[in-house]
Amino acid sequence: MRAVSANLLALLFLCALASVFYVWSALESRLERHKRRVSLPGTRSSHSFHIADLSAKTFRALLAVPPAQRPHLWGRFEAHNLTGEQDQTGSVGSRDYHMNVDNKRSAQREGSVTLGSPIEDGIFWSDWLEDLLPVGFSEEYARAWRERVRTFRIVNLEPGCGRISNQLATFADGTKACVRYGINADQVQGETLTYYLANLLGISNVPPLALAQVNPYSEQWESARTRIHGLQWSERAVVSLTEWVSNLTGVVTPVPLRQESSGLHPGLEELWNKTTVELLELMQWTDLIMFDYLTANFDRLVSNLFSLQWDSRVMERDTNNLLKTPRGDLVFIDNEAGLVHGFRVLNMWEKYHNTALSSVCVFRKRTTQRVAELHRRRDSRTRLLELYRDSEPLSVELGYLSDEHAALLQHRIDRLYKHILHCKGKYNQL
Repeated sequence: MRAVSANLLALLFLCALASVFYVWSALESRLERHKRRVSLPGTRSSHSFHIADLSAKTFRALLAVPPAQRPHLWGRFEAHNLTGEQDQTGSVGSRDYHMNVDNKRSAQREGSVTLGSPIEDGIFWSDWLEDLLPVGFSEEYARAWRERVRTFRIVNLEPGCGRISNQLATFADGTKACVRYGINADQVQGETLTYYLANLLGISNVPPLALAQVNPYSEQWESARTRIHGLQWSERAVVSLTEWVSNLTGVVTPVPLRQESSGLHPGLEELWNKTTVELLELMQWTDLIMFDYLTANFDRLVSNLFSLQWDSRVMERDTNNLLKTPRGDLVFIDNEAGLVHGFRVLNMWEKYHNTALSSVCVFRKRTTQRVAELHRRRDSRTRLLELYRDSEPLSVELGYLSDEHAALLQHRIDRLYKHILHCKGKYNQL
């Protein structure tokens, strides 16, 4: 009887923590979105807030129990060529939200569906839509950005990137970046590895990231020395720098992806009535759901699904950690819950991850090709590690996925691939 009572009390405690996490997370996200709307590139915000640390991550830390031993149960199925095409890799174009906009492509995005069916080959977004998809953050742009923030002097640190332990850094050339100082190394490691997994998948919606080591006596950090000491940051701590993008707005979950809908699938008649802009946003959402499933990131759509228990209208409000540029690029921000921490608390969130994934049966060809390749070669651990080490001089200091988590990532890739095959078999005759 005592054991039953103890289990019941533990369950009630977890529910209470989850409730507080939801409320505090919403407050934190709204504050950050507000600051992004009013800030201008290269200038200090006139709306600087000094607030208490309204951090949902505090409650995630309480939930970060040691991982249970999981069997290596990845599936074994043949890696077919799902799209019938070769993977066209490589970077495209220059990444700037205010310049170098292709006016012809922009005009086509604004129109209704006049270039043909939005779906082809059963379950894939049509090529003409793929051609209109915003470039996002290209590899060339990200590489140049990393080189710049690793060498330029930081002239100011101020609040503006969520909880107070994170800071908005301004560099000598006016560049701005969020400095993520995690409650523990898992959060910085998770955000960093999530970024490089996006690179492997060809998903360009995640802002550029670089690692840095706090040293208030170095030339790069000395102008912010007083602020660093005030924040009580540990010297030599490894932090992540992610590009600050201004003039962003919130994003509401599209109706086809809400729980009361039948899901986003090729048989959905309303797809043929969508404008091009709406279809391009849905295309990016399908990438987001696949991405968050692989990384087990519960701090975006999945947290909304969880919150439906007591908030039936949560899907009608802005989604956590998802913003949009004036050109229509979705920006996947604050990925600290991905991979490492998301894997540690997976048992609590897995049914919501499965619900989100099952709502999608339309995919980008390019992303599907990358998933199929990672499934066939079964080398996601090695490829992610190589990209991470080649790109980040501080990778050794920060560390990498444990063997268990690396195996879990491959397992989720295999499960995602199996889901794509299921959709292909179900809708290929349409």
